[in-house]
Amino acid sequence: MSSEKRLRLFSGRGFPELSEAVAAELGIPLTPTSAYDFANGEIFVRFEESVRGCDAFVIQSHTAPVNKQIMEQLIMVDALKRASAKRITVVAPFYGYARQDKKHRGREPITARLMADLYKTAGADRLMVVDLNTSQIQGFFDGPVDHLFALPMLANYVGSKVDRTRLTIVSPDSGRVRVADIWADRLGAPLAIVHKRRDPDVPNQVTAHELVGDVAGRTCLLVDDMIDTAGTIVAAAAALKKNGAARVIVAATHAIFSDPAVERLSSEAVDAVVVTNTLPVGPDKQFDKLEVLSIAPLIAKAISAVFDDDSVNSLFPGHA
Repeated sequence: MSSEKRLRLFSGRGFPELSEAVAAELGIPLTPTSAYDFANGEIFVRFEESVRGCDAFVIQSHTAPVNKQIMEQLIMVDALKRASAKRITVVAPFYGYARQDKKHRGREPITARLMADLYKTAGADRLMVVDLNTSQIQGFFDGPVDHLFALPMLANYVGSKVDRTRLTIVSPDSGRVRVADIWADRLGAPLAIVHKRRDPDVPNQVTAHELVGDVAGRTCLLVDDMIDTAGTIVAAAAALKKNGAARVIVAATHAIFSDPAVERLSSEAVDAVVVTNTLPVGPDKQFDKLEVLSIAPLIAKAISAVFDDDSVNSLFPGHA
């Protein structure tokens, strides 16, 4: 009997094009899988080949409808566990429910922790995620968590397109200052902060307030982990333009783009938007100012490192 390790890649139906791109980078096929919905919405999954003893990586993008994609991935993990896969790694380029990582007020859930518990219960040995909303979510999962960063790829792209001597990195709120500071160090640019206030009783409602830092006549790079309805980022962009910014570029990892994000980002306040494809950016979410970079090479490198028992951190030299 062979004891040689076998890497197997499994894809949910959330964003199969990304899974196919990762498989192409790795030079392996996706494992054939049957998946369909019953009439009442319940999900059925069955793998068409033996998975016994394999090192399994289950890729699923938590795109809309997010609850369905998460449930499908959980069911896939359960099927792998019951079919005697040796190790199961959940690959969630966008980790659903990451925004609820603590209780802001009484009687609220901590769904980022609930997600981690669900994956562990289903049988996951390891999680692989890209740019969590907050790093402490790694501690919610009882096992290894590979936290990948899109920043180097995004920064290299933006840095090649702008005059860095005229560049200012901008945090859209005080909670993103640490990430913005890493961007500033990487690109050798000064830092500015847009202070905002969010109404806790009105979801997705943001008002930008005062600006800390010099942005007049400069190219401003607004950085965030995700763009949902784009209320925060466009309010910040408008504040920058009001304070004399020459150009405003938005860079983010996760392009959720819930309505009316495309309309907002198409406004005069924003000159360019750069995101990755951790989530699908379909034709209905495309617009002239948008550039989408592929996250597939990074995920493939991380999967190879995990499979070969190499360091995943070595993919991000100098990242704090």
